[in-house]
Amino acid sequence: MLNTFVIGLATGALYAVVAMVFNIMYSTSKVLSLTTGHMAMLGGVFGAWMMSIPGFSAWIAFPLTLILGAVFGLLTEVIAIRRVLRVGDDHLWVLSTLALGTAVQHLVALWWGTEPKPFARLIPQDFSAGPWDQKYWLPIGLAALAAAGLVWFYRRTMLGHVFTAVAEDPFAARARGIAVERVRAMSFALAGMLGAMAGFAAGQLTFAFFALGIWLTLSGFIALATGGLGSNAGALVGGSLLGLFCAFSTYFFGAEYQQTVSVGLLLIVLLLKPAGLFGKGMVRPV
Repeated sequence: MLNTFVIGLATGALYAVVAMVFNIMYSTSKVLSLTTGHMAMLGGVFGAWMMSIPGFSAWIAFPLTLILGAVFGLLTEVIAIRRVLRVGDDHLWVLSTLALGTAVQHLVALWWGTEPKPFARLIPQDFSAGPWDQKYWLPIGLAALAAAGLVWFYRRTMLGHVFTAVAEDPFAARARGIAVERVRAMSFALAGMLGAMAGFAAGQLTFAFFALGIWLTLSGFIALATGGLGSNAGALVGGSLLGLFCAFSTYFFGAEYQQTVSVGLLLIVLLLKPAGLFGKGMVRPV
């Protein structure tokens, strides 16, 4: 039972970080990019490749993975978001980000293969550690650090204040001389970096697998909707609930009920509280 709880918490922490990545991009673009889970997938696959083929240590592979994530986040904004927002279509980004995510997933499958591959140990530790194994507490620790780091970033740094200004009123921010498009691109690079970090930290838990992207996108979105769009605290709670619900449903009923439980959780929360547990209802001007 303790193992099930820890597995659920660790998996939920990964969902929570993906939900935070959704939040970072949404704050400056009002777009829920469907490439979000692919940022984590790239972090896991690229990290596993660097530590197995060239044989880099984790101290070298980790920063290179973050750079790759930032580049992919930036490419997402340039390729799939920027032109769509200029056109002004409110929904075309669904197709553009889905197309980019699908293309990246297939390219990774051609390069890396379609079978899940192991991720190297990041810290020397015996495999008999049980619930204290690093593959569990690394994603949990990352989720806690990411939530605290984002609070510090948005409240204590000048760039964070600029991000907040663009998120609250992009027209007023532009009128005050802020380059809104540049800030939006930076937010996507930050999101890509955090997504890659999540994939790297959870690589031992999920293995390096090309198809993780769409699964993490869906699970991260459910965690986001459960906790409330725009709330990183809500992302933590939503991700944890989703991970624990899925782990205990697998323990009691079998893995085939995992998706049913996750979608059921989303439906229940949306029916009882449409804005999510920590979300604020949107006011529609009339």
